[in-house]
Amino acid sequence: MTTITIEPATADRFDDAQHALSGGGDGYGCQCQWWMMPNSEWQKTSREEREGRLRTEIDAGPPPALIAYVDGEAAGWVRVGPRTRQVRIGRTRNITAHSEEPWDDDSVWTVSCFVVRKDHRKQGLNARLLDAAINYARTSGARVIEAYPLDPGAGKKIPVNDLYHGVLSTFEEAGFREVARPQPHLAIVSLELAE
Repeated sequence: MTTITIEPATADRFDDAQHALSGGGDGYGCQCQWWMMPNSEWQKTSREEREGRLRTEIDAGPPPALIAYVDGEAAGWVRVGPRTRQVRIGRTRNITAHSEEPWDDDSVWTVSCFVVRKDHRKQGLNARLLDAAINYARTSGARVIEAYPLDPGAGKKIPVNDLYHGVLSTFEEAGFREVARPQPHLAIVSLELAE
């Protein structure tokens, strides 16, 4: 029987984070830094520099992500944390024009990036990672979680590498409500965490 555990991305798990990010898609090159800097800055950074930024972020804490383990192997990753720390989100018109939440509110968290290694896909890891991210946000004092998943059923072919946003149905099954649809294939969803 397969054992799945999900743990915070802490400094002692940095090598596991790298393993989770390197199993297919853009995770290894991106180092989960896409949302962390404006595009002009992103264009000037190398993969090694992004890895250094991720290491600094993880070392400084609190953990910016969670890592899924399948039978002890790092198999997946989800970024979850205050939206204010992910500066590109606040510069993305499709999101800023439609969010219901104030942009300077640190109690608004976001789930912005999923990576699952190719050899561990189709096991429901995104749903498990999302559930763990919700619990992590709740226990860390978040009031709301916002996310920007894609809807493959909206008629537009979505490249596999763009699915790092997550898929709308996974969020709906976790209780998120759709707030807006800035594009036919892009949704903004929200989950209230207040008791």
